[in-house]
Amino acid sequence: MACQHTTHQSHTDHQLVLTSYQDFINAAQSQPEPQRLLWVFAKAELPNGYTDSQLALFQQGHGGALDTVLCVDKLPEEVIDFNTIVEESAATGAQWDIAFVGSMAGRAGIAPNSDEAEQPLRMMLKQIQAGIIADFLTFDRQGQLVKLL
Repeated sequence: MACQHTTHQSHTDHQLVLTSYQDFINAAQSQPEPQRLLWVFAKAELPNGYTDSQLALFQQGHGGALDTVLCVDKLPEEVIDFNTIVEESAATGAQWDIAFVGSMAGRAGIAPNSDEAEQPLRMMLKQIQAGIIADFLTFDRQGQLVKLL
């Protein structure tokens, strides 16, 4: 896994450019329907049977495999500041390097609740474990948007 800082653009007629965590929260709060944010945290580690070259790359911050360690759903208002999510995750004892974020829209002006988020969060977790990550925003521990290569 390699990371680089990036911006994220939507693929709709209305271009939305996200360059920061605050842009993401602002976008979530400005949607026509209230949102629930789906978070999956992953730790970078060496794959089983790694080679010396894979080890060297990993030690330089490149390559490796992602192991999911924690998932949670939150309303945007609950995580206005990225430090909130970092502090809450630290309280679990789980160590992570990358946070994947998706969202789900409510209906009739009501945000989805945690029970409604359970199945989409499981699906998101399975996608990430399968390496299907293009549909999710990714943040490093400092709250910077990154692109996984």
